[in-house]
Amino acid sequence: MSITDILSPSDIAAALRDCQAPDSFSHKKFFQISGMSKKSSSQIKDIFRLLDNDQSGFIEEDELKYFLQRFECGARVLTASETKTFLAAADHDGDGKIGVEEFQEMVHS
Repeated sequence: MSITDILSPSDIAAALRDCQAPDSFSHKKFFQISGMSKKSSSQIKDIFRLLDNDQSGFIEEDELKYFLQRFECGARVLTASETKTFLAAADHDGDGKIGVEEFQEMVHS
């Protein structure tokens, strides 16, 4: 399975274009433009599994900085401040990583 089995390539491209400049990434805007916020809980879980590069069941900070590259190989790396803001928005239990439920809640909020 790939991300384009769930999200439209044109929506992904539009979302990536919107945050090309460093420090312009907004997770809420990215989720809306890419169409993620309209997907079902099971589809969000599938996307989470694709983003969880090491298959640990969590998206850690080092995986999060490469978030955009999981959608397109040539996409930029998130800046340190974008990564920290993104992590803080989802990490409700303060363990320093994002679990699948935290990710779902963030995408649908």
